[in-house]
Amino acid sequence: MATEDKVAAKGVSGAQYDFDVYRWGTEFKAVGGIYLVLKRQMNGKYDLLYVGQTGDLSERFDGHHKASCFTRSGKTHIAVKGEGSEQKRLSIEADLINNYRPGCNG
Repeated sequence: MATEDKVAAKGVSGAQYDFDVYRWGTEFKAVGGIYLVLKRQMNGKYDLLYVGQTGDLSERFDGHHKASCFTRSGKTHIAVKGEGSEQKRLSIEADLINNYRPGCNG
């Protein structure tokens, strides 16, 4: 599992969260975390398609309830930030969604 890049995402609160970026399809350990579904642009920047959280990052994202939106939107990468506390994951997820309002979260 090789990190391809790093990204920082800012919440509506002003807090900044750092994520490790991986190619779509990377398998993860069974740990809790916040994740960003991304589309890499030609210039190397990323479009944020979705913000989510899970208690188990090892679950396959291809079976995600928003997988069709990810595919339609051209997903290429997933960024993750490990976090064991469900309360903190939910707080960070809401903070980021409220700032970016990603298309697949609608």
